[in-house]
Amino acid sequence: MELSGLVFAVGIFICFHVSVDGYPSGKVRQACSSMIPCHGSSPQPSPEHTITVNGTEFKPGDIIEVHLSGPDFEGFFIQARDADHLDSPAVGSFVLADRRLSQLLTCGHTKNSAVSHTNKAKKKYMKVYWISPGDAPKRIQFLATVVKKYKTFWVKIPGPIISQPNAPSPTAPLHATSEATLTSHPVSYLTKPFNASGCGKMKFCIRNPSNCDPESCSCFYLSFQQEKSSVLIEMSGPSEGYLAFALSHDQWMGGDDAYLCIREAHGVHVSTAYLTGRSPPVLDSENVLEDVSWRLLDGVLQCSFRRSIRLPAYKGRFDLDSSYYIFVADGGAGEGGLIHKHHHQPLITNGVYNVTGLPQDIGGSKSPQLIKIHGALMFVAWITTVSIGVIVARFFKPVWSHSFLFGKELWFQVHRVLMLTTVMLTSVSFVLPFIYRGGWSQQAGFHPYLGCTVMALTILQPLMAGFRPPRHVPRRQLFNWFHWSTGTTARILAVVTMFLGMDLPTLDLPDPWDTYTMIGFVAWHVSIDVVLEIHSYRLVRKAEVIEDDRVQILQSLTSAESEGRLFKQIVLTVYVCGNILFLTAFLAAINQI
Repeated sequence: MELSGLVFAVGIFICFHVSVDGYPSGKVRQACSSMIPCHGSSPQPSPEHTITVNGTEFKPGDIIEVHLSGPDFEGFFIQARDADHLDSPAVGSFVLADRRLSQLLTCGHTKNSAVSHTNKAKKKYMKVYWISPGDAPKRIQFLATVVKKYKTFWVKIPGPIISQPNAPSPTAPLHATSEATLTSHPVSYLTKPFNASGCGKMKFCIRNPSNCDPESCSCFYLSFQQEKSSVLIEMSGPSEGYLAFALSHDQWMGGDDAYLCIREAHGVHVSTAYLTGRSPPVLDSENVLEDVSWRLLDGVLQCSFRRSIRLPAYKGRFDLDSSYYIFVADGGAGEGGLIHKHHHQPLITNGVYNVTGLPQDIGGSKSPQLIKIHGALMFVAWITTVSIGVIVARFFKPVWSHSFLFGKELWFQVHRVLMLTTVMLTSVSFVLPFIYRGGWSQQAGFHPYLGCTVMALTILQPLMAGFRPPRHVPRRQLFNWFHWSTGTTARILAVVTMFLGMDLPTLDLPDPWDTYTMIGFVAWHVSIDVVLEIHSYRLVRKAEVIEDDRVQILQSLTSAESEGRLFKQIVLTVYVCGNILFLTAFLAAINQI
């Protein structure tokens, strides 16, 4: 889910644990947005620590001395932000005064825009220097998160506000700003799992499989429930790294509003993100999510949060009262919350939906519709029609030699219809991936190269048949050999191509079920072929025993073949039924993804 297909694809929501105390090394870049440690408890309401600076005004390029002091603390995280938009990204850069106890971090696109601890040693005082950027806002406020011990911490402790000369007065009194800063969005632990009750009635739900209930099984679940001017979002699924969803204007990855739920060392981190093309998501430093909660149990990751239906334009998020395609993805995550490519093609809704409109209970597909049709047609062609056509031509000439259909021998008409059907199905299926991709896929490995080879051989077969020499002409044997070798090569390459295609992210049938089932089909076909070969050989031996005279051998052979007609017809019936079972299994698997 090459995600998928990607994706990938993808959309993404994050329940966040960034623990300042939980990372003794202080490398907490995932804390850039919320500055919240997640230790299973809420922040303390009344800060014991203070931030001071050595001035009240600044100009671009100025250096401001910043002090953090108070009772013993183990961890800290300091940023400077636009005082009028405290949820905006960090501003400016820092210079260290003590490299033993502090280090620089990069938040967003701004290098050295935050400072954190290097170890858990007790501290009473920290000093750093802040450098004002050339495009600094008119008013700056310093914020700090401080961890005294695991269960005791303060988030976004408000520091002094410094202003550029002649900066306009704030639109709200300073105490109101401080109060807003203290009202951070704490992360809590879910005490019980989600459930699917209310899907289609009170909640808009996306479930895979369609009967998914996150309370009782490990499956993918995403729900949206409108509550006045906000939407409560719940997400659940098996993941060792992250779960994600995205809102998109099309079924392609890029330019999407994404939300990630990422597992970390001691919990889960939630963040918004942007998707640009097939590049990894760009995590957003703006904190627009509220009531964040998470739960981890038995490999299942669950997250919930609340988001306003409409947000100010500068936050860059989509309005939730419009219609979008919805992506759901999962994948691995590295140290520090680094996002890896999704494991499979993302789940994508088949149409656009408004999550705040009429509640619906829908599913989605982890494979684009054109790719699913491509796979289905190829399975029909190369598991059913071509295989039966070959068996008929190879073993049923003597059985149906005296039966005619439209002036031609029955075996030949059946063989020709099945082979022309194979050519038609293969040709239609062949163009679908090119329509979907808009050209050649560089990410599908050898599959498209082998597919083109199979397509060329498939077209060559009927062209050769159109120039088939008469039956008793010496060139007929040469034609028969080329016709057989071309067809056999095409069938072998087709099976190899299907083996490779089944595991591509855009289709990705269940593994290892798909491999074992394809091996089972090949074994089934070969075993039937061997049975019919042995049967034909025994008929010839029987005819030879009956008569020694060459003419009478041929007469006896014809008689023996007639005697074996019933056996061959029974074997053919069993073979067709078996092929249909294999085909049904593959088509059902395609339908489920």
